[in-house]
Amino acid sequence: MRIRMLWCAGVAALGVCAGMVTAVPASGGTRGAPVPGAGPAAFDTARLESALEEVHRAGIPGVFAEVRDSGRTWRGAAGVADVRTGRPVTPGMRQRVGSVTKTFVAAAVMQQVERGRIRLDGPIGDYLPELVPGERGRRITVRMLINHTSGIPDHIPYAFPSLQGFPTSPDASAKSVDANRFQEFSPAELIELGLSAPPAGEPGGSPGVYSNTNYELLGQLLERVTGTPAREYITRNVIERAGLRHTGFPDGPRIEGPHPRMYEGLYGLIDPPRDYSVYNMSWVMMGAGLVSTMEDLNRFYAGLLGGRIVGRAALAEMQRTVPVIALDGTRVEYGLGLHKVTVPGCGTFWGHDGTAWGAGTVSLTRADGKRQMSVAVNLMRWNQRDSSGRPLPHPIDDALRVFQEQATCGDGAGPGDGAARSGGAGR
Repeated sequence: MRIRMLWCAGVAALGVCAGMVTAVPASGGTRGAPVPGAGPAAFDTARLESALEEVHRAGIPGVFAEVRDSGRTWRGAAGVADVRTGRPVTPGMRQRVGSVTKTFVAAAVMQQVERGRIRLDGPIGDYLPELVPGERGRRITVRMLINHTSGIPDHIPYAFPSLQGFPTSPDASAKSVDANRFQEFSPAELIELGLSAPPAGEPGGSPGVYSNTNYELLGQLLERVTGTPAREYITRNVIERAGLRHTGFPDGPRIEGPHPRMYEGLYGLIDPPRDYSVYNMSWVMMGAGLVSTMEDLNRFYAGLLGGRIVGRAALAEMQRTVPVIALDGTRVEYGLGLHKVTVPGCGTFWGHDGTAWGAGTVSLTRADGKRQMSVAVNLMRWNQRDSSGRPLPHPIDDALRVFQEQATCGDGAGPGDGAARSGGAGR
């Protein structure tokens, strides 16, 4: 049984996945253990620790994770948070979680749908006529924005113009990323970049085409119907409702609290990989701006799938999937801010992945809520690319896949939705 790595399924903040080999200081071993008071482990902690250590050995400077099964919890970390000082990475560190942010935004919108303030299949032009005017505003619905079937292209290639026609020269790519480190983009500016570009498809077309511009529009929609800035509304009504203590939108380019440095390789065009942990995320705030911990992400998805963030009817709408072409060209089953991932022998999982410059995160929760995995790395786009631009295989890819298989399905984690078992369990 093999699981395709989610952060290369393209729903990351960037349309570019995975990175390159980098030399890192020795980690001194994996740090991982069942959480005190969580009861006997329902998983093989030695296997989890070994799989996590292999991710580090394959070239990731630091990796940290939390796995839950039926109320029992394991947390682990391997490697370093800073390649210069050798400061170790720890399981509770904060991380830029990229497009995992989209689930939070979608849940906030669905709360307003439940209250009757937003019509899920209503035209976005009814709410934001000045941003999406005319025929386009009449044809594109709120649902199409959330599930990426609006046909509005992604604004990121236009905010980072040297990334168009990737691969490009190393100097140009590094300069493009560096130039925006402290740039403050307004939502209206990003939306205009997306709407001015050639359409990615017809509204409601299938498959959909992934676009961060959709979520910038959803942020403006939330602000319009609630009279509250989107970040403030999401904080009060989603983050705080879920009981998250270490999750929030950053006020500036820096992350508060313990966190790793975040190294970006950009497929070998930035060599050695550069630290982008200090970065203004205004270029994709509603699509990928959140900072969180692996513990908080597991708590959030448990609350969402348990009906504690939105009601059961709204959750059912969020789990209605359509095929969407991700930014790396792969096809994913996408609902309203949620991925559907079928793990052979272990059932259906829901969640999201995400990247920011130098940071990658995946969070998955089984349909019954009992098995959960959240994992973070502090190096992105580690692969080299071939002459056609496709990422070349790298040992990091296999190591991450093995850990994800062990974390979601290892050691007797049975199907969560009645799915028949088939094959092994990530061994």
